[in-house]
Amino acid sequence: MRRTDRLFDLVEILRDGRLHRAQDLADRLGVSVRTVYRDMETLRGSGIPVEGTRGTGYVMGAPVTLPPLNLTLLEFEALELGMAVVAEAADPELQSAAKSLSAKLDAVLPEDGVARGQGRGFAVHPFADAARGFRHMPVLRAAIRARQKLDLTYRGEEGHETCEVIRPLEMEYRGRVWTLTAWCEAHGDFRIIRVDRIVGVETRPELFVDEPGKSLADYLDRITGTGKAP
Repeated sequence: MRRTDRLFDLVEILRDGRLHRAQDLADRLGVSVRTVYRDMETLRGSGIPVEGTRGTGYVMGAPVTLPPLNLTLLEFEALELGMAVVAEAADPELQSAAKSLSAKLDAVLPEDGVARGQGRGFAVHPFADAARGFRHMPVLRAAIRARQKLDLTYRGEEGHETCEVIRPLEMEYRGRVWTLTAWCEAHGDFRIIRVDRIVGVETRPELFVDEPGKSLADYLDRITGTGKAP
């Protein structure tokens, strides 16, 4: 498994809000405990709100608050993405300015769950990974709002392409990787789809409504263990 994929999987595990021991994470991912420790430091350096220490376990913290402004998570993601875009620019002065701005944000972020001096947002995934999926976002967001089914072509980790009919439910941003939570008609289950691996997407004429076991609330119940989603 590539390191970027392992980091993505770690975020996916931690988002249930529970405390996870390093040994349990290592066993689940098939790596050493030392590797888990290093990965946690990388996630923190990237701005993922991971809390915990060696020997106690790790948990995903709350969204970031910047005094004196209160930012939504989506607003903070937009700011971070903007810095990442500029950091990839050819102009050395703009690159330096983006990293300087990142360092200034680090200086005023809350102590809890945020590593300082790391240069937020420049550690986990290369920006090109996220950029590959940007062209699909307008269609995905519109389909979520309209509750419209999609024909989606997706390239898996090993390069194989699959075509599926999905019900798009929610988009999230996780350390420079956008993901789409969806109900897959073919598999009869929820899927977390990396937007940068979407090859093509087209809207279908039919709309969908919430059905028992297939809604976003059902998915959230499943990952938090508070409901009875299948």
